[in-house]
Amino acid sequence: MATKSNYTSDLRPFNIVIFGGNGDLSKRKIIPALFHRYADGQLDFDFEVICTARAKLDRTLFLKEVEGFIDSKDTKKIADFFKHLIILEIPKNTLEAYAPLKTRLEKTAKRQRIFYFSVPSGAFSEICNMLKGSGLVTNTSKVVLEKPLGHDLESSKQINEIISQAFTEPQIFRIDHYLGKETVQNIMVLRFANHLFERAWNADNIENIQITVAESLGVEKRSGYYDKTGALLDMVQNHLLQLLCLVTMEPPSNLNPDAVRNEKLKVLESLRPFTKESIRKNVVRGQYTRGSVDDQKLNSYREDIDAYDSETETFVAIKAYIDNWRWKNTPIYLRTGKRMKKRYSDIVINFKELPHNIFQDSKQPLRNKLIIRLQPEERIELVQLSKVPGPGGYRFKPISLKLDFIDSFDSRMPEAYERLIVDVIRGNQTLFMRYDELAAAWEWIESINTNWRSQVPLSLYESGTWGPGDQILAKDTKWKTN
Repeated sequence: MATKSNYTSDLRPFNIVIFGGNGDLSKRKIIPALFHRYADGQLDFDFEVICTARAKLDRTLFLKEVEGFIDSKDTKKIADFFKHLIILEIPKNTLEAYAPLKTRLEKTAKRQRIFYFSVPSGAFSEICNMLKGSGLVTNTSKVVLEKPLGHDLESSKQINEIISQAFTEPQIFRIDHYLGKETVQNIMVLRFANHLFERAWNADNIENIQITVAESLGVEKRSGYYDKTGALLDMVQNHLLQLLCLVTMEPPSNLNPDAVRNEKLKVLESLRPFTKESIRKNVVRGQYTRGSVDDQKLNSYREDIDAYDSETETFVAIKAYIDNWRWKNTPIYLRTGKRMKKRYSDIVINFKELPHNIFQDSKQPLRNKLIIRLQPEERIELVQLSKVPGPGGYRFKPISLKLDFIDSFDSRMPEAYERLIVDVIRGNQTLFMRYDELAAAWEWIESINTNWRSQVPLSLYESGTWGPGDQILAKDTKWKTN
């Protein structure tokens, strides 16, 4: 579904209104991201950051909290940035309550308006009605939506219909911060700017692909949200599927936003749906029990949320297939879990063994792997075999060729939100989901969600381990657990 984009390579004056402006995401990520773009000289024009809140905020206390999340000791630059920050109380959703916001925005009517919905999706409808009713949505306005965007296909359609009453599709930016990570961005360059990899990037040469997002933390303060959502909807439906799309999509004809998103859509539409029979062999769901991480004793999930009958999964492992020419019968393993042994996210491309081994004395498999590490450090690592120095025949050792972004580049590594928010200001939707992408992702997720609770038992796993995912990998390969 191609749509006319408002994309321009130029940055221009804007007002960004953050609904939920006093929330955790706003203070930790959104406002610090804007500061760093300002501090680096990228936002060298007029702008305002308007943080809305339901109750009156103490400005001094609020700014002190925000400053605690800003990675800078330049107090003057921080003070100058804070001059652009406005705190606005909107106690309820009425046209009268929105009048101060309307007055504020109309003072700089020529600036583009960005409305950032850093609130639960249940609040989208009333906010949209107020923005539309107050006449605040212009042709150059944009809206940024944080996940979750529904809990199934039907609810995502309802949310989209609500948003579409006030904004057109080219004005909607569905954000996924994983797509703003530097290493994720480099997947495009790695594949499509390097002949060596693109020629080998197919089922003929790749044994399997593994995408892992492992977290050492539990649910922390998100228990109310998480117990209604679980790992499948919280992580797989958005983050992991978006990574899968970038790794497996066909080369787009160009870098136009719709050209890229068209190829991602084709991947999502080619994912093999699950049946009651296939889901038992190819999907694992788990929940963490008591254990320890870094010698710290931890409670079980049910103790953490104080609900001892909860069946919500904190771990998911999926063996997926893409039914197209490039990836026919190539397993793609998706795994995510909480309270695992350590925190890391990576994509591992396991290449096939060579068809003939001339080193008959060696029991070392002759295969390579490419590791794309997303966190905690960002790097790309190519594992190849090399001869161990010394006489007495051929002895092999895996050697890694590493591109470590921190070591290789002197400049500060921007956070994902910095890149994504700047793209919103420009109007570049390449890194944001189009609605037909979202719908296709939900269709595939529903083939799991409607079958697995009756077909896949909940496996308990000890906190501080790698979870029960090896059950579906035993026939192929072990999870990379580093």
